[in-house]
Amino acid sequence: MTTKKVEMIFSPNAPHFVGNGFRVHNFIPSISCLSMQRMNPFILMDYNSKFFFEPSVEPRGVGVHPHRGFETVTIAYKGKIEHRDNSGGGGVIGEGDVQWMTAGSGVLHKEFHEKEWSKKGGEFQMVQLWVNLPSKEKKNPSKYQSIQNNDIPRFYLENNSGEIEVIAGKYNGTAGVAQTHTPLHLYNAKLKRNAEVTFNFPENYNTALLVIEGDIHINNAEQASNDHFVLMANKGREFAIKAHADSIILVLSGEPIHEPIVAQGPFVMNSRQEIIQAYEDFRSGKFGAL
Repeated sequence: MTTKKVEMIFSPNAPHFVGNGFRVHNFIPSISCLSMQRMNPFILMDYNSKFFFEPSVEPRGVGVHPHRGFETVTIAYKGKIEHRDNSGGGGVIGEGDVQWMTAGSGVLHKEFHEKEWSKKGGEFQMVQLWVNLPSKEKKNPSKYQSIQNNDIPRFYLENNSGEIEVIAGKYNGTAGVAQTHTPLHLYNAKLKRNAEVTFNFPENYNTALLVIEGDIHINNAEQASNDHFVLMANKGREFAIKAHADSIILVLSGEPIHEPIVAQGPFVMNSRQEIIQAYEDFRSGKFGAL
């Protein structure tokens, strides 16, 4: 079987704040090689690397804002996030939990540090992905999937060397619980030191790794440490990871959606006219209220 090789490894760029509660490095699409089309269906990745937030009575975060045309996937590694939207979705995303929100035709939401966690402060670490929707799904009603860590299926590696949390897609017959609109795989690979694991994805799938914690080698060659993003080539199917320290790796691979991508602000559509319409609908109150 042909090996899927590393195309490039990226160190985190300078962080910036989204609102006052999320200090993020943007990998997709800020890095030129990681355009929305190159990583489609993963069209944005904001990574809040480990950051200590001082205690605050008033929870930090991002106020009410709209989305249309895609999904937000939020994975909490440290800290707690609270979410509310005008479709009735919401709740607390605790450590290890995942929130999968389909904006569809339009949603208003806000996200902020959970109230009690905010009062104590602490180390905070999270990832937010934007996952594109095909044009036929962009006008569907919004939807909310709250995935607790205990409910995420796991594939356990031999010799107690680690586990693969399957959020979406499949790994070695273990199926994730997240419902997706196009074929994609999303895992947390939690590997103990010296553990080895292989992955196999179709050649045409856009595939990448984010090293959340630790130090790994890919295909016994390229090395990537914590907070680095690894872009895999679109040739070959199988690649191997070996952990040289206890490691957590976010693995993402998805079938591209072969449609135009037009993005502006909180909207991702297929044409400029659809973007204009989204802004008009938002300003005229068609997104509702929160």
